[in-house]
Amino acid sequence: MSVNGLKIIDILNKIADVIDENKFYLTELDAAIGDGDHGLNMSKGFAVVKEKLKEDTGSNIGDILKKTGMALVSNVGGASGPLYGTAFLKAAVVMNGKGEMDLFDFVMVLQAALDGIKMRGKAEPDDKTMIDAIEPALNVLKDGVEKRLPVKVTLKEAVDAAYRGVEHTKEITARKGRASYLGERSIGHQDPGATSSALILDTIYQAIADGR
Repeated sequence: MSVNGLKIIDILNKIADVIDENKFYLTELDAAIGDGDHGLNMSKGFAVVKEKLKEDTGSNIGDILKKTGMALVSNVGGASGPLYGTAFLKAAVVMNGKGEMDLFDFVMVLQAALDGIKMRGKAEPDDKTMIDAIEPALNVLKDGVEKRLPVKVTLKEAVDAAYRGVEHTKEITARKGRASYLGERSIGHQDPGATSSALILDTIYQAIADGR
């Protein structure tokens, strides 16, 4: 099962809509342990992504992801812009010149994105960041590919792993970013970056599962 560039654009548009629908929720999460602007900034950035992709023909998925990354770097404030922007720019390198993406490609894309996030943010699992949602999802995706499980099953299990990662962020102390200043007072609060990452992965799954 693979998707073409136009489907990737459609998925990115859906991600923009989901982030916009959840912008106040994400901002509320961020207000508890951060600058209180994560949702609003992400919504603004993905609105620009939609505009940048309006005229794209979908022929080069790498170019689509590059445009997305550049839009996020330039329009999302705080740490989220560089982190999400880097994720998409690293993913763009993997898909440069390709017109279709299958599950194996998606694993490569998510691995490149995760590596970029770790490089940019100097964070690791259990630091209470977006990594705590993305890495468990990636591990499940790799396992699904290795076992040759159905694509939809693998994606659903990856999303479930991401949400478990989000729940895990409530139990740990923040060690990176603004939230780290709170120390143990950050325990009990859900990380907004992990939450937005899980929402993005969930949107990708829903778009594939719906087949529309």
